[in-house]
Amino acid sequence: MQVSKEEILHIANLAHLEIEEKEIDNYLSNLQDILNFANIVNNAPVENLDITIGANEAKNMFRKDEIQIFEDNESLLQNAVEKEQNMFKIPKVL
Repeated sequence: MQVSKEEILHIANLAHLEIEEKEIDNYLSNLQDILNFANIVNNAPVENLDITIGANEAKNMFRKDEIQIFEDNESLLQNAVEKEQNMFKIPKVL
């Protein structure tokens, strides 16, 4: 598929891009390269390939959720902008 100068200008207009006349050839070349690559991918032979969900068999590894007591709460909260009941106080996010 060949892209024309008019199509580049139309796409630029739809995207609200201001393209100077000297930039059109560069955009034309880049878009043509993208379309050529998409055509290669679309025509790749995929017959007789197994369905693949992921590239490897890695699974999420979860650690056990354990409560750990932190002894030095004062040093932990010393830089807090606000604190309340030995905890960081942050603004509501709604």
